[in-house]
Amino acid sequence: MRAKLLIAFALLPSACASGSKPSDVPNLFDTQRQVAAYIDSGRYDGDCARVAARARSYLDQRASKVPKPAAVFDIDETSLSNWPAYRVNGWTRLTAGACDLEKGPCGLRAWQALAKSKAIPATLDLARHARSLGVAVFFITGRPANLREATERNLRAEGYEWDGVVLLPEGASFKSAADFKAPERRRLAEQGYTILISIGDQESDLAGGFAERTFKLPNPVYFLP
Repeated sequence: MRAKLLIAFALLPSACASGSKPSDVPNLFDTQRQVAAYIDSGRYDGDCARVAARARSYLDQRASKVPKPAAVFDIDETSLSNWPAYRVNGWTRLTAGACDLEKGPCGLRAWQALAKSKAIPATLDLARHARSLGVAVFFITGRPANLREATERNLRAEGYEWDGVVLLPEGASFKSAADFKAPERRRLAEQGYTILISIGDQESDLAGGFAERTFKLPNPVYFLP
C-alpha cells in the first residue's frame, strides 16, 4: 500500500518542477464562493431551464406519435434540490449522520427524511407538461428504499404527480448508478412504454440506453459514477 501511495504522489504534478506558482492551485474557499454565486445568481436556474426547454420541445414532437409514451426523471438535483444540506456542509457531500441546518453538518439521508427539499422549477414544469401530453412520468432514484414515504411525500408536496417511483432496492449496491437505472428503464420498455426522455444531473443517470433522448442538468457540486 505504501508503495502505491508513493507512486501516486510521484505522478502528481510538482509546482517546483513545472514552474507553477502556488496561486495556480485552486483555493477551496474561493471555489465554495463560486459555487454559491452560481446557484444564488440565477445562472443555475437559467441553465436548468434551457435544458428543460429542449426536453419539452422533444416531448411536443414525439408524444403523440408513439404508444405509451413515458418520461423518466432522476430525483436529487434533478426534480428536488438538496442545496440547503450541501450549503451548510461547505458544498461537501456527507451522506450519513444527523442534519443540523443552522451549524452543520447535515447528513444527506437525514435531510431527505425531513421531506423539505424544494422542486427545481424547470423540472416541475417539464413533468407537468409531460402529463398534460399524456406522457407517463416515472422517477428512478438512487435513494434507499427506507426513504420511500418521505420521498413520495416530498414530491407530492412540491406538486409532482407520477405513474411510478423506483428506489434503490434494500441492501443493493452498484458500482455505477447506470447499473441500477438502465435495467429499470429496460423494465419499463418491456412493459410497452416508449421512453421519450430521460433527465438527470449525472451522466450515470442517463447512461445505458432505453430512452430516445437524454438531457443532463448542471450540477456544480458533486459527481457520482
